[in-house]
Amino acid sequence: MTTPSVPPPGCPAHGSGQRIPLDSAEFAANPHAYYRYMRELGPTAPVTIAPGVDATLVTDYNAALELLQDSTTFRKDSRRWRALAEGCIRPDSPVLPLLAYRPNAMFTDGAEHVRLRQAITDSFARVSDKRLSRMVRQAAQFLINQFSARGSADLLRDYAQQLPLYVFNELFGCPAGIGDRVLFGISGMFDGVNAEAASQVLLGAVGELVALKRAQPGEDITSYLMQHPAQLSDEELAHTLVLLLGAGGEPEGNLIGNAFYTMLTNEEFARLGQFDKAVDDTLWRNAPMSNYAPHYPVVDTDVAGDKVRAGDLVLVSFGAANTALADRGADTRGHLAWSAGPHACPSKEPARLIALTGLETLFDALPDVELAVPADSLAWRPGPFNRALASLPVRFSAVTPRAAAAPEPTATPRYQAPPVATAPTPAAAQPAGNNTGRWSSFMKWLTGQ
Repeated sequence: MTTPSVPPPGCPAHGSGQRIPLDSAEFAANPHAYYRYMRELGPTAPVTIAPGVDATLVTDYNAALELLQDSTTFRKDSRRWRALAEGCIRPDSPVLPLLAYRPNAMFTDGAEHVRLRQAITDSFARVSDKRLSRMVRQAAQFLINQFSARGSADLLRDYAQQLPLYVFNELFGCPAGIGDRVLFGISGMFDGVNAEAASQVLLGAVGELVALKRAQPGEDITSYLMQHPAQLSDEELAHTLVLLLGAGGEPEGNLIGNAFYTMLTNEEFARLGQFDKAVDDTLWRNAPMSNYAPHYPVVDTDVAGDKVRAGDLVLVSFGAANTALADRGADTRGHLAWSAGPHACPSKEPARLIALTGLETLFDALPDVELAVPADSLAWRPGPFNRALASLPVRFSAVTPRAAAAPEPTATPRYQAPPVATAPTPAAAQPAGNNTGRWSSFMKWLTGQ
């Protein structure tokens, strides 16, 4: 007979059945202890993801897979969210920008979802692996050159977080002045810091990108989406770009950062250069989006026997579901980090290629890279949805920068954003003239430089 896990320190489950907070520093520091405890409660657990925002979290792998594949009972359109419709969710809730309805493939169902998703998959299919690899290697070498002669770096700030932004800048045809605001918006939404204002900045930036590409189409994803037979409206296009740039920025950067953590804390992966296995292990144990996939039951029903009401917010814990199998020695790609069912990630192969190429390029340039601090001293950023390190300091033998062309820059290094209650409107924020420098005037305004 097994002994039930003790609730993790700081967990309200020590008390009388209160909901478990996913937005706490304690959860971020040791989510796997929480996952083990929650799995013993049953296939689901009652959680809070922000003040006043409750959810049911699916922690069992089989229950999660069944839910993700059942688009009849569980829908994605968050206009079905009962608590939001009844005015129980504050309009400035930090999680609302990642949950509120948008006319894109994430939040639609049925034929509308199929139409919007097809535009995404067909547009990405027009970008060859060879072309994408070239973009990644060029951006990666440019970034490595900025710190290779120092012999030390923060791989998160200096590389993992910036790499996908440079790549997506070129991939989507996004000028630097717009890209800076895209970074600001995405970071604020995922960190829940002034999320409502950050969301508006992001939407304004992609709206400008849409207008630019209507006037000046090119060989980029934004233009491909415009040309698709699905005939996306400007509103659908803008919110599709919010989805793709959001997924390709913060989560992709966290995947790269977490994969470096896997490589640097597992001697076998690093010694043998097992990049594929390192990425798979990361997706199993430290998926960058660890708790998400919002769904809403259309009727009162159950999840593996646990009752849920129509309109409840039901989230899937990829972290809890995956680690249950990983702990039992699962070694396939059957993890749920890309989600599953009709709403599985439509661009997982490009995302995986970016991460693998980023890892390979860094280790090729700096083969003796190692952690500069003990692994157990690394801090993880709090947040109900993401699994993300706060920093990843490393050291290595200093090397002379290699020749590399500078990619078209899209964003500055990650920063701690100040309050944005008085942030400029998108029109006011747009730098005058053709600003293609690394530090746009908008970012200078934000950081007080």
